[in-house]
Amino acid sequence: MTAETKSETAQSTQTTTVYQVTGMTCGHCEGAVSGEISGIAGVTSVRAVAGTGQVTVVSAAPLDDAAVRAAVDEAGYELVGQA
Repeated sequence: MTAETKSETAQSTQTTTVYQVTGMTCGHCEGAVSGEISGIAGVTSVRAVAGTGQVTVVSAAPLDDAAVRAAVDEAGYELVGQA
C-alpha cells in the first residue's frame, strides 16, 4: 500500500459533521470554540466561522453530541445542534 493509498483510506473513514453555534462574533470566538472541540478524542480538524455560526468538525468516528455541547459550553457559546 502506497502512502497515497493510506491517505485516501484514512480520509474515507473520517466523519464530517457541521454544527450550528450561537454567540460567535469574531476570530477570537472561532478560536475558542475550535480549541475546545479539538480537545475531544478523535477530532482531527475543526473550522469555525463566526459569520455563519457553523462549525465543521472532522473526526475519526461520529462524535457524541453531549461531548460537543460540553466543549462549546466550556468555550462560552451555545450549541444549537447539527446544521
